Parts: sequence; C-alpha cells; structure tokens
Amino acid sequence: MKIKIHLLSLNNFLILLLPITFITTQSFSQITKGQKKFIGNVIGNYIPSDFLKYWDQVTPENAGKLGVAEEKEGIYNLSMLDSIYNFAIDHNLPFKFHNLVWGKQQPSWFDSLNPAQQRQKVIEWIKLCGKRYPKASFVDVVNEPVRTKEDMHYPPYYKAIGGKGKTGWDWVIWSYEQARKYFPNSKLLLNEYNILNGRRPIDTLIFIVKLLKARHLIDGIGIQGHFMEETDSSAIHKGLRKIEKLDLPIYISEYDVNIADDSKQLEVIKQQFPIFWNCPAVKGITFWGYIQGIIWRTDAYLVRKDGSERPALKWISSYVRNHHE
Repeated sequence: MKIKIHLLSLNNFLILLLPITFITTQSFSQITKGQKKFIGNVIGNYIPSDFLKYWDQVTPENAGKLGVAEEKEGIYNLSMLDSIYNFAIDHNLPFKFHNLVWGKQQPSWFDSLNPAQQRQKVIEWIKLCGKRYPKASFVDVVNEPVRTKEDMHYPPYYKAIGGKGKTGWDWVIWSYEQARKYFPNSKLLLNEYNILNGRRPIDTLIFIVKLLKARHLIDGIGIQGHFMEETDSSAIHKGLRKIEKLDLPIYISEYDVNIADDSKQLEVIKQQFPIFWNCPAVKGITFWGYIQGIIWRTDAYLVRKDGSERPALKWISSYVRNHHE
C-alpha cells in the first residue's frame, strides 16, 4: 500500500501530514463468531485486555449486587458497574444485569429498617438500576429463590415485599412486577443453581416460573453451572428436557469446571458442553471467570497466568467452529 506524504509550509515550518485512520471499535474474534448463540463471561474488578478475544456477552461478577453497590445506606458505589456496562454497550455485547433481589450479599443496614422503609429501598434500587442501565439485554431479577432446609437465605426484606403470600412466592412476583416496570426493554430472567445436579428441587423452580409466566413477567430461565463436575450427563439431559417444556429460552449461567488436572477438566467439558450447545432452547452459555488467579473457583480457569490456553478452552473453540446451528 502506498502512502502519500504531504508537506505543508507554515511560517517557515514544515509540517508532515499523514493519513489518519480512526478506529472506533476494537477488532475481536470471539469463539462464537457467526453463531446464533453467545458464549459470555463475567467481569470482576477490572476489564481483562483479552476479553474480546473470547467472549461475546458480559455479566458483572459482583458489581451489580446490592451488598456491593450500596454497602453504606444512600452511598452508591457504581463506578465498576458503569465501566462494565459501558464496555458491553460500546462493543455491542449483550449485557446482563446481575442481580436485583437475592438472599445473600445484602447490606447489613437493611436490618435496621422497618418494613415500609425496606420496601421503598428495594423500589429505589430497582428504579435506579433500570434508569442507569436501560440497554441491559437481560436482568437477573431474583437470584436463587429456591430454598432447601440447609439453605434458607431469603432476602432480609422478603416479607416487606410480599412474603410468601397466597402463591407461596408473592415476594418473587412483586420483584418481577417492579423489574418489568423499570426495565421495560430488557429480558427478565430467573437465575437458579444446583438444579441440574439435583441438589435443589427442579419442580419448585418450574412452579415459580409458571407463576411468573402466567403473569407475563418472565422472558427466560438462567440455570447455573457450578458444582457439576461429578454430575452424570444423563441427569443434565433429563433436567434440561423438563425445563424446556416451560417453552422459554434457557441460559446456562455461571458455568465452570473446577478441576486442576488439564485432561480431567477437558474430559468433563467434552461431556457437558455439547449438551448445552446442542439444546435448541439454550440461547447462550456464560462462564464464571476464565483467568488463573482471578476466578471464584480456583481450578476452573481456562487461561493460565502466562496467557496460554488450557486444553478445554482450545477444544471449546474448535467444537463451536465445527458445530453451527
């Protein structure tokens, strides 16, 4: 390519004029380029320089949780959440807000409020998020509502927003009513874990989703992928088939395989990933971290500290390229 060089004389100075190319969007080549489904990941305390090399959907790992965003009453810490959101929007990646209502990671000051004050604060939180992040493609409205005897962590304010009520899940319904009001252009999801490994009752999840669906308050179901290293493939198939009958899009969220040995991690990925990828109802898969040393589950990383890829990531890239919908 020939470059024309122009010289401009100005007050006895020679100024070299070269053509300038403005790059408005960073080039990238995600794993799913040209595919109908996305493969996303979380962003934690900073945006990794190689994020766009692999992932085409964004979820904030912790920045969107109320316990982090408003640790002190009335003082919001949203700078990281803003950065993650803007990064996604600037690069035309679907952004999932995670999350509005959850039994854990709640600010301790909520306990000192009376029910009316608690209800108002939740409304303010949802309204603020809807106004600040209007282009969110998805919203995890209620995170992990299904309880077990071993885990009874309801939000500290759940009675203030409806409690169990007549349906048994009025507080969940109320949360979605508020989300539909303040996130009118986003797809509202319910995000639950330990479903496909059988540790939480899938029928309870289905019951809640049917309540929301009957009221036109839900647009998809997030099924988390933690703690499935020992889960049999047939159990995953069976669970997905039951959830498919709800006739809503499914999103595999928070997926990881926490195994230190490369070959064993690869073996599990080879068994599980195709089940998700080839399920027509599954519209996207979001991994929960990928870089060694900055990931929730220590051995679930896919990229080593030196930037090299583990075999599982190489296999996923190859598999997706060769398995178009």
